[in-house]
Amino acid sequence: MDLETVTLTGAEETALATLYGKGMESREPDSILADREAYQAMQRLDYDFSKLRLRRRDIKSAAVRAKGYDWWVERFLATCPECTVLHLGCGLDTRVYRVNPPSTVSWYDIDLSDVIVLRRRLFPARAGLHTIAASVNDPHLLDAIAGDTPVLVVAEGLTCYLRASDGVAMLRGITEHFPSGDMVIDGYSRLGVWLTAHYRPVKATGAQLDWSIGDPHELEKAVPGLVFGSEWWFANAPEIERHYSWLYRQLLRILFRITAIRQLGRGLHYHFDQPGPSSGKSS
Repeated sequence: MDLETVTLTGAEETALATLYGKGMESREPDSILADREAYQAMQRLDYDFSKLRLRRRDIKSAAVRAKGYDWWVERFLATCPECTVLHLGCGLDTRVYRVNPPSTVSWYDIDLSDVIVLRRRLFPARAGLHTIAASVNDPHLLDAIAGDTPVLVVAEGLTCYLRASDGVAMLRGITEHFPSGDMVIDGYSRLGVWLTAHYRPVKATGAQLDWSIGDPHELEKAVPGLVFGSEWWFANAPEIERHYSWLYRQLLRILFRITAIRQLGRGLHYHFDQPGPSSGKSS
């Protein structure tokens, strides 16, 4: 098998860390993701993953985080099967294959050119899937995307790589383009961004991080029409509970109630115009 050459650097190179984590976790007998596409793609890359220095707990964390986002996507699609999904800063994530949306969903995997070129070499085409090679900050990003359906915006592991002004402009553009929708994005406090920048796989790539979101209501003020729904812990997906002991789950729930700890890194759910599916995941 010919291996694919990898030329990703900086923030783009972090996509390799998450791909490796999800691929390796999928080899476990009791895998959270069972992500065959990720594992196969990982094997096809000419890249020394050891330099990212991922530990076993890093690998599990990548899967837990991804499963939490998958849960939100599945919930939205169950109530709105004719919609648009914007997977912003998709990296090498294989969510579209894990979730397997119906062909009535227009799914857009969006990332920078080098990432999308590699995606197109690694992953198969499927009905309803489109890839766009562009910065999420491009003011013309949505020009070729129809805005006549509800939208689900998925931004896993993206916000802290943006400048605050660029992130707000991106969200404003989406709320102006679509009639209604949901958003699930990362929210890191200033300390959370600093800690993430010093997280070994991120530090190894030299990626620069910036945008912090402490108070989730700040975005309501910055993006007209956006309504904050809830904060959620990445491991709140019901399928994940069996992977943690009862005692550990209770400890994490207690910690999640402490504002400073919760804001280090959690998921944020927003909607605009029409409320999204009820989650039962509010803090």
